[in-house]
Amino acid sequence: MIRTRPPFTLAAPMTALKLVALITAGTLIVLTAGGALEAASAAATQRPRASLTDIENDVMCVSCREPLAVAQSPQAIAEREYIRSLIAQGLTKRQIEQNLVVQYGAAVLGKPPASGFNLSVYILPPAILAVGLAILAIALPRWRRRSRAGPAASSACGPPLDPAEADRLERELSQFRG
Repeated sequence: MIRTRPPFTLAAPMTALKLVALITAGTLIVLTAGGALEAASAAATQRPRASLTDIENDVMCVSCREPLAVAQSPQAIAEREYIRSLIAQGLTKRQIEQNLVVQYGAAVLGKPPASGFNLSVYILPPAILAVGLAILAIALPRWRRRSRAGPAASSACGPPLDPAEADRLERELSQFRG
């Protein structure tokens, strides 16, 4: 006879702390792997020359604070001309972005650089997600236990009435009914 393992259930003997640790570790692994894959794909797909449309989507107009692709201010036109001149020099997208930061400051970038305080933009959302999952992992089993125990506990709403009080209640209710 072939023995099979039962499917994974949350009823397995797993403490909430182990479940939280497992979820947190899984989230960190996924985030780390995602970042490594993004960096590897960016390095693999980096072309020797950049295009204006590719750069316009990633930088901002410094005067109107809109993406350069939609901005129509005189400053946006000047930025586009500067980018065209850098493309004509044969610079890569990364080099052009570095020149834009030197020329206009870090406000020109659509995404903040991942250093210093700006690093919190990249760390906080996954951390908040991990904390939320941990809270759910702890709270859900408690809520399920309460919901299972709830109907049995609420069926007895107090001590039973003595017969004299029950008769009086019936008389008073019959006056209102009819």
